[in-house]
Amino acid sequence: MFLPMMFGSGNKAGNFSQWMSSMVGRTAKSGVLVTPETAIAVAAVRACVTLLAESVAQLPCELYRRDGDKRERATDHPLYDLIHNQPNQKDSAFEFNEQRMGHLGLRGNSYSLIDRDGAGFITELIPVNPDKVAVLKGPDGLPYYQLLGEGNKILSMRQVHHVKAFSLDGFVGLSPIQTNPDTIGLTMAVDEHASRVFANGTTLSGVIESPTGGAKFESQAKLDAFLNKFVERHSGLRNAFSVALLQEGMQYKQLAMNNEQAQLLESRKFGISEICRLYKVPPHMIGDLERSTNNNIEHQGLQFVIYTLLAWLKRIEGAMMRDLLLPSERRDLYIEFNVSGMLRGDQKSRYESYALGRQWGWLSVNDIRRLENLSPVAGGDIYLTPLNMIQTGKLPDGITKATAEQLNEIEAILCRN
Repeated sequence: MFLPMMFGSGNKAGNFSQWMSSMVGRTAKSGVLVTPETAIAVAAVRACVTLLAESVAQLPCELYRRDGDKRERATDHPLYDLIHNQPNQKDSAFEFNEQRMGHLGLRGNSYSLIDRDGAGFITELIPVNPDKVAVLKGPDGLPYYQLLGEGNKILSMRQVHHVKAFSLDGFVGLSPIQTNPDTIGLTMAVDEHASRVFANGTTLSGVIESPTGGAKFESQAKLDAFLNKFVERHSGLRNAFSVALLQEGMQYKQLAMNNEQAQLLESRKFGISEICRLYKVPPHMIGDLERSTNNNIEHQGLQFVIYTLLAWLKRIEGAMMRDLLLPSERRDLYIEFNVSGMLRGDQKSRYESYALGRQWGWLSVNDIRRLENLSPVAGGDIYLTPLNMIQTGKLPDGITKATAEQLNEIEAILCRN
């Protein structure tokens, strides 16, 4: 966040760039520089970020209109096609939402320029690289946005669609890469160490001892040639677990620990779990099935939607309501992602829930068919009313008083004994 006095014309774009670099990139305690570009090279980070981005992008974004107790899609509004189909000339709705969520996962902020026509209607949302935007605090306490590198143009809130992640100052969002560089840096360091281990050999790594009084090398050149040949034959991934034959009573003693002793594999697994914890993603959703079973995967998937994805969706929906709708329009219009498809269980559980809804009267046949993307049928809008429950003291006479036929039937049953 910048102070109002920094609006002066003497500011240099380089100062903002240096400030953004200091916020985005940090050197972890492991000695590794952690930036969005280096962090996404870690498989677990990329998997978490792309999972969130693709999950958000695949959900249809709808503009609804309230009409009393009813709601309907506001397809006649100019904003509907923009958020549902194509936000700009270049990107589809999927690509735009994917990029927006990707920026949030890596940098904690997403910026899009709002282009309007002469009547004030929004015609395009143009995404901007977050590294090219500096957030300023204006004298009125509202955020302003400076585009770096292109005339340092300053834009107001009305001209920028800004979605921010968890924020400490209310102006700039924070990403796990900014707040937890040591966790990601340690994973990067372990991966680099593992690569070096396999590059330099994993089985033969030690010293060759010659017995006292054994044959000696005549020159340093012959000694170097022997060692070079030994390294050539027994180092590297291709030569792992090869067999060495030593002569003249020589002995090989291993000095380095193997992967199990160094707990290299455990460290790599722990790094995956830590990154999943930062993004609140179940490990099985990025391919780590070690602790998953058939019984808990479905429930973990629902927990991902409820406790992880919905929070991001609410952030985006709130920002779109604030930036894309006029205050007068928010009384009747609202923006919402449709997550019903992701909350559905397996086919058996889904059909059982439909049966309950149909039996107890809050779902009609056509309601169920709409949830299954099927066309409505004639007579399918009828709702059933269960008659096996009724308020006490208000039973119909036909139920509280038995008919003559019912009395005769009861008497016949009793006489059987």
